[in-house]
Amino acid sequence: MLWRDRTYRKHACLFPRSNDMIHQQLQNVFSLFSALKTFGELYRQASPLTHLDGWSLDGRDPDVIRQLMPLMDWFYHHYYRVSTDGWEHIPDDENVMLVGSHNGGLASPDMYMIVYDWCRRFGPERPLYGLMNHNIWKVCPALAHLVTQIGAIHTHPRVAMAALKRQASIGVYPGGLQDVFRPYARRHQIDLQNRKGFIKLAIRESVLVVPMISYGAHSTLIVLTDIYPLVKLLHEKGMPWPLGIDPEVFPIYLGLPWGLAIGPLPNLPLPVKIHTRICPPIRFEHYGANASRDVDYVNACYEQVRTQMQLDLDKLVAEKQQ
Repeated sequence: MLWRDRTYRKHACLFPRSNDMIHQQLQNVFSLFSALKTFGELYRQASPLTHLDGWSLDGRDPDVIRQLMPLMDWFYHHYYRVSTDGWEHIPDDENVMLVGSHNGGLASPDMYMIVYDWCRRFGPERPLYGLMNHNIWKVCPALAHLVTQIGAIHTHPRVAMAALKRQASIGVYPGGLQDVFRPYARRHQIDLQNRKGFIKLAIRESVLVVPMISYGAHSTLIVLTDIYPLVKLLHEKGMPWPLGIDPEVFPIYLGLPWGLAIGPLPNLPLPVKIHTRICPPIRFEHYGANASRDVDYVNACYEQVRTQMQLDLDKLVAEKQQ
């Protein structure tokens, strides 16, 4: 009899906790379905909006961002289980140029998680524009129209300069597709591809450079190599580009949903835990149009940013691998 009483009390304590856990998991699933439904509706609505071409700053829509926040929230807390730090380095009363290392294939999960963190800390009304490869408007216009409403603009100095003059902040990933598909063995290396246009822009517009780095995002797929030089050689011998567009990269990677993928195909990131970090800002010694035309000075500033980002990433990797 005593044994039965003890067993009953034990199960009476355990079952409520189990029920609470099941209830919470069901809520998470329902919230994901609801967020995906909203995404689908916004995608459908954005599809015919051809004026969302990335050349205007007016495409960004805080209301659309608010509607997408639950989806980003689900991925943030339940899929990537993001941790983050360093947001105190973003000044409240000054626009900045966020400079990042690109990770995780076309899905770029850490990029969207940083956008989510920006919006939940400062609100969708505080403008942040992200420079995006122009080919996305050709390859997938409907998706491009939607991300334009989130703040995507063309990777062109004219549009970026217009955003800064409007006192908006911008996010740039100078390494581009070559960086986002760099081999897994180089996942902890900063690769800005020696592109210095962002440095010239920061100097000319006197804007603060704030590096952003992450750990884990480039493990959401496994890039084995990039065979673009070989594919380019075949193209020069007569092979047409897929979709008639130079892809700039041609990676071979392991990842979902393909298993083994050949070419810059979109990927479903693996559910790897991600840590993002906003690093201390970098102020250059000289600003203005004349300084931006000084080749040696631009090169020095570029190396300053790249070196500092690598030091910051090395520190983050060491912290996470302890």
